[in-house]
Amino acid sequence: MTTYAIGLGCDRGVPLATVREAVLAALALAGAQPHQVTAAASIALKCDEAAFLALATEYGWPLHFYEAHELARVQVPHPSETVRRYTGTPSVSEAAALLAAGPGVPMSALAVEKHKHKGVDGRNVTVSIARKEA
Repeated sequence: MTTYAIGLGCDRGVPLATVREAVLAALALAGAQPHQVTAAASIALKCDEAAFLALATEYGWPLHFYEAHELARVQVPHPSETVRRYTGTPSVSEAAALLAAGPGVPMSALAVEKHKHKGVDGRNVTVSIARKEA
């Protein structure tokens, strides 16, 4: 069975329902199910993001947080200067997914690149999914 790591980014204070919708939509794009996820990750700036903590608890996923300088070292297909301006790294979700997938996992492991989702509440979530190394 293939397993996956999910990288998460979001507007501050995004509701759990919006994060759940974004993650389930991204998993569907990857042809994956929540039980195949073995790790979720984001930037350390989001370590207190209630929706991320609640979703990880809901699905039983370990949740990892990486510092901006760690994320910035990861080569990604969609770097963003806007993201860099606000966080200190050009990628949160893609880089976090790759780091959580395992050491040295290449960007070719991304099953879903930077899936952007805007909830009915107007809040934004970004999800990336990487295939984990065996």
